[in-house]
Amino acid sequence: MRWRPLWITLLALLTLMSVTMASQTIGTGKRGQLSGRYKGRKNFKPITGTYPSVEAKNYYTNPKGAKITKASHFNYQYVLGHKIVFLCVAKGSPLPQITWFKDGVELYAHRYMQLHEWKKGNKLKSKMEIDPATQADAGIYECHANNKYAVDTKAFRTTYIAQFN
Repeated sequence: MRWRPLWITLLALLTLMSVTMASQTIGTGKRGQLSGRYKGRKNFKPITGTYPSVEAKNYYTNPKGAKITKASHFNYQYVLGHKIVFLCVAKGSPLPQITWFKDGVELYAHRYMQLHEWKKGNKLKSKMEIDPATQADAGIYECHANNKYAVDTKAFRTTYIAQFN
């Protein structure tokens, strides 16, 4: 096991907690009980339990809004020099646009990155590949699907493994 300074471990833990909390919501189920993970647009509520305005409530609960239906696993470990692949499938009417971010910054261009997109009906499938992967590619990646009605986000954390032959 590799030794890390305490502040790096705490920073990684706080980042993981904030990403996990951002992907979860608190809603009410039957008999007013709190429900777990967000399952559908009807029960979506922000973590605070209330929307800041009526416009915000209408925006996030719109049935035509962009919704990510399939995404890669949250925690991803890659071997240095190998390929990183992330998948994000979104649906909505009108067709959503998918934007990729790394550590909160939009990915415009990367020397080794390739983006592939496929459209089928009201679904858009986006695949991001980085080949070969380096140490600098470790971090938090996000997939944002948005159309004029709503925005949905999924996050992925990557860490690298050095493999010696």
